[in-house]
Amino acid sequence: MQGQKHILVVDNDAARRHQIETVLAFVGENFHVLAEDEIDKHIAEIPNILTIILCGDISSKLQNIIKSQPACPFIYHDIIDKKQLNGYVNVIGELTTPLNYAQLTELVHHSHQYHNNLPSKRGVNRPNSLFRSLVGTSEPMQQVRFLIEQVACTEANVLILGESGTGKEVVARNIHNLSERSKGPFVPVNCGAIPAELLESELFGHEKGAFTGAISTRKGRFEMAEGGTLFLDEIGDMPQPMQVKLLRVLQERTFERVGGSKSIKANVRIVAATHQHLENMIKTNQFREDLYYRLNVFPIETPALRERKEDIPLLLQELISRFSTEQRQSVRFTEKAVESLKEHPWAGNVRELSNLIERMIIMYGEQVVNVGQLPLKYRHLDVEDYQPEYPEELQEREAINELFSGFDYDDQDDDADEISAENAIAVNGKTVDVLPNDGLNLKEYLAELEISLINQALGKNDWVVARSAELLGMRRTTLVEKMRKYNLQKAS
Repeated sequence: MQGQKHILVVDNDAARRHQIETVLAFVGENFHVLAEDEIDKHIAEIPNILTIILCGDISSKLQNIIKSQPACPFIYHDIIDKKQLNGYVNVIGELTTPLNYAQLTELVHHSHQYHNNLPSKRGVNRPNSLFRSLVGTSEPMQQVRFLIEQVACTEANVLILGESGTGKEVVARNIHNLSERSKGPFVPVNCGAIPAELLESELFGHEKGAFTGAISTRKGRFEMAEGGTLFLDEIGDMPQPMQVKLLRVLQERTFERVGGSKSIKANVRIVAATHQHLENMIKTNQFREDLYYRLNVFPIETPALRERKEDIPLLLQELISRFSTEQRQSVRFTEKAVESLKEHPWAGNVRELSNLIERMIIMYGEQVVNVGQLPLKYRHLDVEDYQPEYPEELQEREAINELFSGFDYDDQDDDADEISAENAIAVNGKTVDVLPNDGLNLKEYLAELEISLINQALGKNDWVVARSAELLGMRRTTLVEKMRKYNLQKAS
C-alpha cells in the first residue's frame, strides 16, 4: 500500500462526487472522494498522490493549494471556469461531461508521465552544478544533456566517446554531480599518462615492501574513489595485462593491492572515456572485447565543435567570463571575428578555442578583436583591420574632422598638376592643403598626421608615455599600441 498512488476527488456536490466515484471504481484506481474542507488533511496523510481532480468552483483556498503543490498534477472538470486556472503549469487536463472510461484512463496516464518528468530531488539544492560547463543549445548538446540525466541516477558503467578536447571529463563530472554518489569523491585517472609498470599500483595501491621503493603501504585510486566515481580517461591506452585485471574488478567488485592477499571491496562507479575507436582496436587485438562490453553499458558521444558551430558564441561568452574571473582581464570579439571563428574546422575542439581566447587576452587584454587581430589560421573572412574606437580616439577623430570641415572640394583646374602656395587655406589658425586633383591616400595621410602628433607629444614630454597620452587625450595603453603599430622608438 505504501508504494501505491491515490487519486483525490475534491467536490462539494455529493451527487457529482458519487458519479465520479463510480467511474473511478470501474477504472480500478485507488481514490478518495472528499469535500473541499477535507483536502488539507488528506494531502498531509497520503504520501503518494497521483493526481487531484477538482470539480465545482475553484476557491482561493484551492488556488493556493495548486500553487503550493507543484509536484502534484491537477485535473479539472469542464464545468469550472478555465480562466481561474490560467498560469498553473501543474494543471494537466480536463474531464468532460459525460464522464467515461477512455478519457479518465488517458488522464491517469498523463498524471504518471508528469511524475516521471519531474526534476530529480538530488538537483534541488544544487542548481548551479547542473550541467556545469556543458554550454550550448545545439541539438547534439541537448542530446548529451538528456543522456546524462537518464544515466546519472543509475549505477550503470558509462563509456564516453569523442575527439580530444570535446569535454569528456566535463561529461563525467556532470554524471557524478547528478548521481546519488555526488557526496563521494570524483577521482580521475589518465590511463595514457601513467607508465604501464606503475598503472597497477596507481589503480589498486600497494603494500609495504611489495617492490623496490615501496617503503610504505599506499592506497590506490579505487580505494580513494570509495563511495564515489572513478573516471578512467583514455581507457584505450591501457595495456593488455591491466585490461584483464580491470575486467576482474568490474565482474567481482573486489581487488587486491600489489603485494597483498587481502580482498578489498570496490564500491565504485566506473566512467571511462576515450578518443579512439575501440571496436577497431578489438579487431586488431589491442583492446579486449569482454572489457569493452563491460564498459559500454551506456555510451555517450560528445560532439566535435565543428558539428555544433552555432554554440561558438555561447562558448566564447562562457570562456571569456571564466578567464576574466581568473586573470582579471577580458577581451571582446567583433561579429566578423565570431563569424570567422565559426568557419574554422577546430581540430582541437573546445580546448583549442579555450587556448585561443587565453592567447587573445594576453595580446589584446581589454580590447576589441577583429578578424585582422586573429592568428592567421583563424582568419576565414577578408575584412579590413578593425581599430577600436575608444572615447579618447573618437575625440581625436572629431578634432581631425573639424580641421577639415572648412574645405571646399570643388573640382580644380584640370591643368593644375600641383598645389601652389595660393591654394593653401587657413582653418582655425592652421594651414592645410586642399585635396590635389590627382587625389591622395587618405589613410596614409592621416597615419602620417597621427605619427607627427604622437612624435611631438613624446618630444615635449621627454618620451614619458603617460604624460604624452594625457597631452593627446588618450589612454596610456592606447598610445603604447599606436607606438608599437608605427614602430616609434626613442632615438638612442
